[in-house]
Amino acid sequence: MGIVVMLAAAAWAGHHALSAFAHDSRTQSRLTLAWISLFVIFLLQTFMYHLERPIKLTPRITRQLGELHVAILVPVYNEDPGYLKLGLESFLRQTRRPDSVHIVDDGSTNGDYVDIRSWWEQAAHHAGIATTWQRVPNGGKRHAQAHAVGVSPDADIYITCDSDSCFAPTAIEQALIPFSRPRVQSVAGIVIATNNRANWLVRITDLWFVVCQLVDRSGQSAVGAVMVNSGPLAAYRAAIIRDNLDGYLNETFMGRPVNFSDDSMLTLYAQERGLTVQQPSAICFTAMPEKLSHFNRMYLRWMRGSTIRSIWRMRYLTPSRPAFWLHTMRWIQMVLTQMVTIWMLVVEPLVYADMPPTSMLVVPFLIGWAQGLRYLSIIRSDERIRSRLLTWLAMPAAIVLAWTLLRWLRWYGMATCAKTGWGTRQNGAEVTLTEPAPTPAA
Repeated sequence: MGIVVMLAAAAWAGHHALSAFAHDSRTQSRLTLAWISLFVIFLLQTFMYHLERPIKLTPRITRQLGELHVAILVPVYNEDPGYLKLGLESFLRQTRRPDSVHIVDDGSTNGDYVDIRSWWEQAAHHAGIATTWQRVPNGGKRHAQAHAVGVSPDADIYITCDSDSCFAPTAIEQALIPFSRPRVQSVAGIVIATNNRANWLVRITDLWFVVCQLVDRSGQSAVGAVMVNSGPLAAYRAAIIRDNLDGYLNETFMGRPVNFSDDSMLTLYAQERGLTVQQPSAICFTAMPEKLSHFNRMYLRWMRGSTIRSIWRMRYLTPSRPAFWLHTMRWIQMVLTQMVTIWMLVVEPLVYADMPPTSMLVVPFLIGWAQGLRYLSIIRSDERIRSRLLTWLAMPAAIVLAWTLLRWLRWYGMATCAKTGWGTRQNGAEVTLTEPAPTPAA
């Protein structure tokens, strides 16, 4: 109901702002058309993400999924030992433990993790989890995953994660449930920040990232067309990775090897075979950037990868797939947003000497708070609700960040998408776990 009320208030504020532009009927009609188009897209998103319903676990599904061999692939490169151990400990606490865990140290330069490896191999043995630990020359995340795939030929389901992923206790159990439907080829989990109270940059990043998953991706999941799974937690039918391993390892763009955007590539492979969905009850914690420079490099890598993957979707997705139309709608929304912003901030003041009404500034904040209510739907065992409410109230800061820095990085990333290097963690871990922490739950 809060979402409905805030969207209604945003519609009223938008109408009030548009009525203020009465100096030119042609200008007014053009702006109105753009506004209505954007607002219809917002309403459609709202309708779609409310259609997402996580599949519930039943005794029949439990028996069916219990027969699957579940293997976790863990690539490690210059990871903080504290976060690595925290993630491995979370595997041991699962309500549905993995059958095997395969760790590949991709030529880390800041240590060889001898102590963690010794502890893990003993702990996995006691828990009945088969495990391997390889150290290979640095070849990138995809090649590290391929090494893990090579030693797990019996897997039915591969779960991909990052070396700082910390699974909530029911994460694996919940991520497997959608595979009870034969057409489902991949499942995305929900990723939230482990270090969400480190500083306000992490809080705002966590808010923005979680809302994107529970709005954009939930809407995509409602029609089986999730376009990008998150690296910290995603599950795939094993054949998706095995059958496409050669293309996955040898992807090039403009003659250069692509070292990032691995999760969206695997999701695209899954889309070609069936449904790609999200299970909002499968929760994973990950370390978010605590410094703006780290955040900038991460987001720039995402935008370059997003540009490359958008080209691939235009090339390989057909109009018969919902993902094709969702991808098209996203581009229409992005272009219209840029046009309206430029018109309001540049054309109106310079050409018509008319500043935008202040009510127009209220609209995006109301919409942001409305969609941001989804953030409050995740209850954490390690945080009070008042702390999460405080983060939600910071939504205007997230919107301003999106209008300024993220918008510039998006366009710069699109213009420099041929730069396909990884860009982070080359000199060691950028986020460290300063003290031992229990596995949080959500």
